[in-house]
Amino acid sequence: MAVTLKARLDEAVRIAEEAGRMITQARAEQRFDRRMKQGIELVTDVDVAVDTFISEELARCFPGEARLSEELSPEQATGREEALWVVDPIDGTVNFAQGLRHVAVSIAWLERGVGKVGVVHAPFLDETFTAMEGDGAFCNGRAIAPSGADALATTLVGTGFPYDRSARKALMPRLEAILTHCQDIRRNGAAALDICDIACGRLDAYVETVSPWDFAAGWVIAREAGATVGRLVDVPPGFSEDLYPQQLLITAPGVFDEMKTLLVSVQ
Repeated sequence: MAVTLKARLDEAVRIAEEAGRMITQARAEQRFDRRMKQGIELVTDVDVAVDTFISEELARCFPGEARLSEELSPEQATGREEALWVVDPIDGTVNFAQGLRHVAVSIAWLERGVGKVGVVHAPFLDETFTAMEGDGAFCNGRAIAPSGADALATTLVGTGFPYDRSARKALMPRLEAILTHCQDIRRNGAAALDICDIACGRLDAYVETVSPWDFAAGWVIAREAGATVGRLVDVPPGFSEDLYPQQLLITAPGVFDEMKTLLVSVQ
């Protein structure tokens, strides 16, 4: 018998919240090692332990379904799988290691490249964002919706910066445009939570290039909440719209077109 979306969502919430307890306990006990991945990106042994736990739980509950995850299987998916789980065990690893609160477990489920279920759990904020196709989006069980922002001058923008310092300079014209035309910028260090902040109206726009596991669950949540999800570039043929990670633009519906026009003009 086919597994329902609700059953998938319920299991993803359970797994994400158990993973969150692993994360909070590890930080409380300060029992983790740190190393640099590819010389520029922090990873801790908690990232790997949590990814392993999530992978094992998904394999037990949904045997045979493919997984794309940051630490264990970052290159083993095409987006065309019949069923695909996309996992970020700790979104905001630097925040986790530094004692900051913007940290999340992100789990999404895609069917033939289309995001159907999204869960983003923030253990230090006591918030769990959830969505499944056609059912709206929620935070701790309460329905959420994006802001009514309708002008750039009052648009609060979330973004992030690449680990590769040499790539940051190219972002400066875009940042200048945002600071000139919009209300202000926030940089919280966890893409999944930035996107959920669009979904619930705390931010009005979000722009960044990330990895698929950073945004897949938040993308479903934002779309189901009623936000406008898109990009500053076209998705190449053969790529999943819900996995292609380049130049994401997610906004309150009233400012998407203006934000896109502004940012494309300074690329």
